[in-house]
Amino acid sequence: MLEFTAVSKWYGPVIAVNDLSLRLEPGITGLVGPNGAGKSTLIKLMTGQLRPSLGRVRVCGRHAWSAAAKAHIGYCPDVDAFYEDMSGRTFVRTIARLHGFAGGDLSRRVEEVLEQVGMADRAERPLGSYSKGMRQRIKLAQALVHDPDLLVLDEPLNGVDPLGRTELVNLFVALAEQGKAIVVSSHILDEMDQLARRVVFLCRGRMLAAGSLPEIREMLADHPLHVRVSTDRPRELAVRLFRAACVRSVQLENERELLFQVQRPNEFFRVLAETVAEAGFQVDRVQATDTSAEAIFDYVMQTAQHL
Repeated sequence: MLEFTAVSKWYGPVIAVNDLSLRLEPGITGLVGPNGAGKSTLIKLMTGQLRPSLGRVRVCGRHAWSAAAKAHIGYCPDVDAFYEDMSGRTFVRTIARLHGFAGGDLSRRVEEVLEQVGMADRAERPLGSYSKGMRQRIKLAQALVHDPDLLVLDEPLNGVDPLGRTELVNLFVALAEQGKAIVVSSHILDEMDQLARRVVFLCRGRMLAAGSLPEIREMLADHPLHVRVSTDRPRELAVRLFRAACVRSVQLENERELLFQVQRPNEFFRVLAETVAEAGFQVDRVQATDTSAEAIFDYVMQTAQHL
């Protein structure tokens, strides 16, 4: 669907993307990185707004900047570029016409996408009167109007109220299940926990890691994982497990809970299961406390400091 092959992009002496190779298939992929990581340049490359200095970017087998590729791309930018006195419906109709829709097909498709994004009942209002959340929805409508295979969303939930966020997240998931490749760039890392099947971590133009959050966390062997265990005999369990080579430390949190700091999580969970079965511990809860996108992002950024 989308393929970067040894791509670099520089602006004079500044390297924005550095020798990046990446292949995206249907599903939701999150782009994560600090300011200046190269996310904006990467989005411009995948939407054909920029050409790479080196390497190749292809969408559905075609150069991303070609008209043939752009027919497969839907783009929802983080900035607004509206005629403020135009209605939302007219705006989406205009974009649909640019994609070749006409007559009954035009009207039918415009109404379909307005309904999809929850704007059908507000589409006659001028864009200048829209709230931030409504503006996000109408931008999403124009990105969807030509039924693209690749959907690139830059901060798509910014300014959307909690109910609207849930509705749009459900829409993105449904679109992914229909076979679309969706790229989401967001600075709100909790969104990645809800949205992305796969996450790409960027720093200084390089891809530091890519995969599901559990896969990336497993790669970070040098960073300990914190695991909270609630049991009926915490002191006894602590003594038994502290002998394991994968346990770095253990702390008694209260009369039932232990907080372990472990290396090699898979080994720890195996030892924990064996110990519980052997000694008959009652375990109420086992929870890894730092497997969220935010925690993993922090770990990846720590790793980047040593590159």
